[in-house]
Amino acid sequence: MTEIIQHIGIQPKSKRIESIQHLAETYGRTATTAGLYVAITVIYAWFGGMKFTAYEAQGLVDLVSNNPLVSWMYSILSVRGFSSFLGVLEISIGALIAARLVSPVYSLVGGVLSSGLFVTTISFMITTPGVVVPELGFPAISVAPGQFLLKDVGLLALSLWIAMDSLIAIRFKRT
Repeated sequence: MTEIIQHIGIQPKSKRIESIQHLAETYGRTATTAGLYVAITVIYAWFGGMKFTAYEAQGLVDLVSNNPLVSWMYSILSVRGFSSFLGVLEISIGALIAARLVSPVYSLVGGVLSSGLFVTTISFMITTPGVVVPELGFPAISVAPGQFLLKDVGLLALSLWIAMDSLIAIRFKRT
């Protein structure tokens, strides 16, 4: 960071700024990485835990029943059964990502599974009625389900980043 500032000709104005820059250079990536892993683990624990409620199970019906990738699951499992299955899957993915503390192999698997899950949920934007608000014109989408599903684009990016970060850690461990 200091090199960038010096390169563009801006000099730190105080020792305090230099100290903050030093902290950012020394611990910034580690702290940010830990924050990202913790954030997605909390999201998975919370979302996964909610899947065991009737409220959440009913909230999934319109999304799942209109999507050919997953609608067939309702022929095998009940609405509550599928939601519980999804809850177990989400909590397991969160645990795998958190297990980065044990081995990056676990978080690699978690990141890949998470990516697949978010690709699936993003596909709901195409198959779920009510996502697009045609009377407002492109790119207007509804709050629910549209904007609710759109957040998964960011979570997909984070999942892919976790998978790549874990893969890099595995490669460095071997060399």
